[in-house]
Amino acid sequence: MRRLSQLVLGVLSVVCVTGCKEDVKPKPKGFLALEYPSPEYRRVDIGCPYTFEKNDLAEISPSRNNIPCWIDLEYGSMKGTIFITYQTVNNNLDSLLRDAQKLPLQHTIKADVIEGDVYTNEYNNTYGMFYEVEGDAASQAQFYLTDSTRHFLTGSVYFNSVPNFDSIVPAADYLKKDIRHLMESLKWRNN
Repeated sequence: MRRLSQLVLGVLSVVCVTGCKEDVKPKPKGFLALEYPSPEYRRVDIGCPYTFEKNDLAEISPSRNNIPCWIDLEYGSMKGTIFITYQTVNNNLDSLLRDAQKLPLQHTIKADVIEGDVYTNEYNNTYGMFYEVEGDAASQAQFYLTDSTRHFLTGSVYFNSVPNFDSIVPAADYLKKDIRHLMESLKWRNN
């Protein structure tokens, strides 16, 4: 009888220990739930041959290269910057276009996808390309605009962190929208 009770107690112990366990399930992948404020845009005039509307979240600073009309739009909370360069067209449009179109290709090693969209705004006399880069590339977006005769402007987004596409997607998407707005609002000054 004693042996039977020990056997029953042993079986019950095994059933309780193994029967009460839930299956082990891996945790689902987590994604950042970052939210940024709705953009508010204002026209800025920095005394250059172009004006545009910028997001109030961005701070304008002169380019680190100290070249006139090269500026940085810095988004401190996102640790991201849109670098903008300006050049005058002097019978060198082909060269400027070639250089601007090569820039996104420098990211093909790390990029998963690079898509280019043609941009045309006849009302503002602005024509160009907008490149979206997906993957662990250093720059997530690049663009250029020109009037084909006098003005040529380029821009690119960089983050002050190691490129990790999954981590910067919300900020990159936000800045891509700001770039599109900048492109749509850009006007040339014809002095």
